[in-house]
Amino acid sequence: MTERTKENLTLTPRLQAIADRVPQGARLADIGTDHGHLPLWLLTQNRLTCAIASDLREGPLDHARDNARFHGLTDRVSFRLASGLEGIAPDECDTISIAGMGGETIAAILEAAPWTADGKHTLLLQPMTMLSQLRQWLWAHGYCIQEETVCQEGHRYYLIWTVCGGAERQDKPLEACVLSDALLRAPGAMAYLQALYARENRALSGMEQGQNTDAAMIEAQRTVVQTISRALEGLTCQL
Repeated sequence: MTERTKENLTLTPRLQAIADRVPQGARLADIGTDHGHLPLWLLTQNRLTCAIASDLREGPLDHARDNARFHGLTDRVSFRLASGLEGIAPDECDTISIAGMGGETIAAILEAAPWTADGKHTLLLQPMTMLSQLRQWLWAHGYCIQEETVCQEGHRYYLIWTVCGGAERQDKPLEACVLSDALLRAPGAMAYLQALYARENRALSGMEQGQNTDAAMIEAQRTVVQTISRALEGLTCQL
């Protein structure tokens, strides 16, 4: 193994927002851990009982091992070279973080580990894409989105979801999953929704100007834009 320099365990605003929502004394499984900054930082702050750092790629996991050794944390973290939650037993953790992945990938990870819906595990999810599709999947499979946290990093907004299983299953059309009650309660929701409205309205304009766009797709996108617009009006009335 090549010699590596010691990495400071500083967190980006996005990872810090996730860290802030990890319960004190949690047994954390960090999926797609990359260099392990999230679990290792939490361990240095005495926030965790123990941690599992899992990644599909050997290179980043080696970096995480080095970081743990540099910071004297090797006895408190278990490293797993695995896809998703493979090889992790339900009783090994009570909190699971999955950040920086597409919504479809997060859904696939949870679908392969149905025990995450037992209501005994806190899930901290930070999807990069397909947020509506992931909300739809979560609600259809008995998960409850308890909190949505708006985080700005540079010019981009991210959402961190606190999710728990054991809820009643809800089947909703995709256009009804563009928002959640938890998002509308979140500090920073106005700025996030303004940016989302601009993006979705641009997409609608592009579809309307296209030559071969299906009429049903245009109508569904128009519903999305109208839903966001109504939510913004409601938030404005609360000011």
